[in-house]
Amino acid sequence: MKIKMSTLITGFVFLFAVFLAGCGEQEKPTQASKAPEKAAEQQEASTAEKRLKAGFIYVGPVGDYGWSHAHDLGKRHVESLYPWLETVIVESVAEADALRIMDRLVQQQKCDVIFTTSFGYMDNTVKAAEKYPDTKFMHCSGFKRTANLGTYFGDLYQMYYLNGMMAGALTQSNKLGYVAAFPIPELIRHINAYALGAKAVNPDATVDVKWIYAWYGPDKAKEAAEALIAEGCDALAFTEDTPAVVEVGQAHCKKGKQIYTFSHYSPMQAYGEDSVVSGQRMDWGGMYAEILKDVHEGTWDPSRDIWWLAKEKAAILGGSPDHAINPKFIAPLKQAMINTEQYGDISAYDLVMKRYEQMKQGVDVFDPFMGPVSDNKGESKIKEGERASKEDLLSMMYYVDNVKGEIPNSN
Repeated sequence: MKIKMSTLITGFVFLFAVFLAGCGEQEKPTQASKAPEKAAEQQEASTAEKRLKAGFIYVGPVGDYGWSHAHDLGKRHVESLYPWLETVIVESVAEADALRIMDRLVQQQKCDVIFTTSFGYMDNTVKAAEKYPDTKFMHCSGFKRTANLGTYFGDLYQMYYLNGMMAGALTQSNKLGYVAAFPIPELIRHINAYALGAKAVNPDATVDVKWIYAWYGPDKAKEAAEALIAEGCDALAFTEDTPAVVEVGQAHCKKGKQIYTFSHYSPMQAYGEDSVVSGQRMDWGGMYAEILKDVHEGTWDPSRDIWWLAKEKAAILGGSPDHAINPKFIAPLKQAMINTEQYGDISAYDLVMKRYEQMKQGVDVFDPFMGPVSDNKGESKIKEGERASKEDLLSMMYYVDNVKGEIPNSN
């Protein structure tokens, strides 16, 4: 009996020892398994640290279907592109109130980068950049840059030139109109491009301008459009952030009077199928994608002014996403023949499309502001064979020779 008990005890001790050894061995892979978990946690933390919050300040409502709407489409594009990006917007911000809004975006919203999307925000953006040196700022259409303040712009002057060509070819009165927001270089540049385009196909075409002193002012825009039509203008371009001018043109078309219009910034052809010939559209998505990627990766350079045109696919011809020119007006544009030095006799439609393709290749291939260009007082502004520099375009404050009137004081 003692022998059996001893044997049992010995066996029990052996099994217990094996059990303890087995437990000890199992602890090792448990410790090892924590290594990749820890690495994953560190990677997740690193990713979290790289998250970026961007604030956007709009001068008009997002639903304006013009300037602010186009910027918001660009914002939505980058939201869908970058999972590390968070955005916040403030719309309908008066230019005088911009600094207070920037304070809020920095202090309350904790934005890493702020986009101020109106020329009139420039000085307040400079003040905010000085006040918040650890926050990055990007001002649209301005020219003041600092260590934490950059500038960017997508310009449409090339598209206005093409719109002017179509207006000059289609007009029956040789009187074109332009409804304009504020007398700043950007708008003067666009008015002049529109006028030069018209002159390229119709030397008798002139442009009248009505200033409304509002980026978003549909009632003022309608009133100005009606006044231009009453004065004999039958083709209208504009810089105002609603389809108001297009709607005026469409209303006249419905009553039997053809008024040609050219939509601005967003596709507005749906508001004037019988009136909108073409227009200018801006794609901010690519530009915002590049800027935010640079900020996120630490390669952002605020000293570089970002200036995108047709070549960069920022400026796009058309009043609709589906057509550069409304199909309704292709036939009359093909019937309008233009005599040119470069191509001989060519239809207005073919000439517009050729110029558009050249613009996509770059300003060295074709640019609207190639001399000779004179102002409406007879003074030479761009000599023959010379092209206006970017600095010339950004400071342009004269009317070319087929624009009537004088530029009002912008102060």
